[in-house]
Amino acid sequence: MTLADLQSALSFVLFTYNDVQITVLKVIQVPLVLFLMWFVVTWIGRLIKKALLAKNLGPDTVHLFTRIYLVVTIAVLVFTSLEVLNIPLTAFAFVSGAIAIGVGFGAQNIINNFISGWILMWERPIRIGDFLEVGTAKGVVETINTRSTRIRRNDGVHMLVPNSQLLENTVTNWTLIDRNARSFVNVGVAYGSDVVLVEKLMKQILDEHPAILKTPASSVLFDDFADSSLTFSAIFWVCAESEAPLRQVRSELRFSIYKVFAENNITIAFPQRDIHIDGEIALTRRNSQK
Repeated sequence: MTLADLQSALSFVLFTYNDVQITVLKVIQVPLVLFLMWFVVTWIGRLIKKALLAKNLGPDTVHLFTRIYLVVTIAVLVFTSLEVLNIPLTAFAFVSGAIAIGVGFGAQNIINNFISGWILMWERPIRIGDFLEVGTAKGVVETINTRSTRIRRNDGVHMLVPNSQLLENTVTNWTLIDRNARSFVNVGVAYGSDVVLVEKLMKQILDEHPAILKTPASSVLFDDFADSSLTFSAIFWVCAESEAPLRQVRSELRFSIYKVFAENNITIAFPQRDIHIDGEIALTRRNSQK
């Protein structure tokens, strides 16, 4: 194929719209120009992200800014490319009409999640790094995308939650205002135990634990006279970004309570029943016969 044949093939008119000829060359130029400009845009975006992170901005703020940057640059990229290639936007009127019909029938959920994602990133009721409780699942937010939010559960499994569900349903954000979380440890002691000593020992254990906050102050409550025990609750506050540190602190407190109670002869209660029988019971032994 000669150069003249190649030029002739590239100059072939595919269709004409409003006296504007759309040739094979223009169709080839559009993706090439878009790819080149997209490469430049993403490279600049990475530089901007590094600069924002160097200024110690929050990850959610950096994420929001980079998303806005990408949306604006994509719009500018498309309009600029069409203008440079002298392709009018009206040439794609039929495409936009088809897209509008498709959106009207089958893309309501996608648009709903897309708008919800921007609301989450703008209003920031949920941020990257927050510890959420969604239904029965608990986990840390890793990223907020335009369609869904990725959450890493306590068991290490990643969960993708549609953004609309985070706005329309009840979601517990443990770290919305601060990282402080309240927890408790229950223990039951045998009847007859020195309850004043039990309270003193439990309070001492809470005060000596390094992870328990001094403010708000921890407390020990005498909860109830249960069937087989006198129940106490040790209530405390911990600065934790997930449930794992809380479980660790509760475990350490139980170890300490068990050890200290054993050293002070305090019996940790266990289920038991007293049976009272009226009348006499006679026990007889029956010899087996061969």
